[in-house]
Amino acid sequence: MVLTAQDFRNYFKQIVEMIEEEKDYLCELDRKLGDGDHGVTMSIGWQAVNEKLDNELSQEEDCSKVSIVAGKTFLSAVGSSVGPLYATGFMRGAKEIKGQTEVNEEDLVNYWVAFGKGIKERGQAEVGDKTMVDTLEPFFRTLEEEYASSRDFSESFSRAVDAAKAGMESTKDLLSKRGRSSRLGDRSIGAQDPGATSAYLIVSKFQEYLQGELAQAK
Repeated sequence: MVLTAQDFRNYFKQIVEMIEEEKDYLCELDRKLGDGDHGVTMSIGWQAVNEKLDNELSQEEDCSKVSIVAGKTFLSAVGSSVGPLYATGFMRGAKEIKGQTEVNEEDLVNYWVAFGKGIKERGQAEVGDKTMVDTLEPFFRTLEEEYASSRDFSESFSRAVDAAKAGMESTKDLLSKRGRSSRLGDRSIGAQDPGATSAYLIVSKFQEYLQGELAQAK
C-alpha cells in the first residue's frame, strides 16, 4: 500500500465532514464534563484546515507539508488546549515522512506512532487520567507492536483502532484528573471523555479511508 499527498488531503476532507456530523454529539459529551463546546471547537479547527486544503494545499505533493499545514492551521484556529495537542501530533507525524511524495506502510506506522506519542508528550497525561491519551496510547502501542510482529499494516491498524475504542470507552468509568473536568471529582465518573472520543473518531476515520481505497483497488 502506498499513499500520496492526495490521499492525505482526501482523508483530512473526510475528517472535516465527520466532525460536522458528530459536532452535536461531542458537545453533548462535553456538557457533562466541561464547557460543552468541544464539538464546536473541533469544527472551527477543521473548517480552517478545510480552507487550506481547498487553496494552499490543493496542489501540494509533499505528504509531510499537508500534515504540517493542517496541524499549524488547526492550532491557529483553535484557542483551547486541544489546538496545541493536535498540532503537535500532526507535525510530529510529518517529521517521519519529511519530503516524501509517497508513503509506504512502514512510513504510516511511524507517522501514526509519532502522532500519538507527540500528543501524549505535549499533554503530559497518562492512561487513566480521562483524556485523549486513554484512546491514543493503546492505539499507538498496539499499532507498533502488531506491525512489528505481523508486518501487515491493515490488520495492525484495525487492531490498533479496536484498542483505541476500548480506551475511549474506558473513560466512562474514570475519575477526571486533568483540566476543567477534574473539578467535578466523583461527578466526572460515568461520562465518556469528549477528547478521547474525538481522537477515536479521527483514527477510526483513517481506517475507513483505507478500507475504501482497498475496495476501489480490487
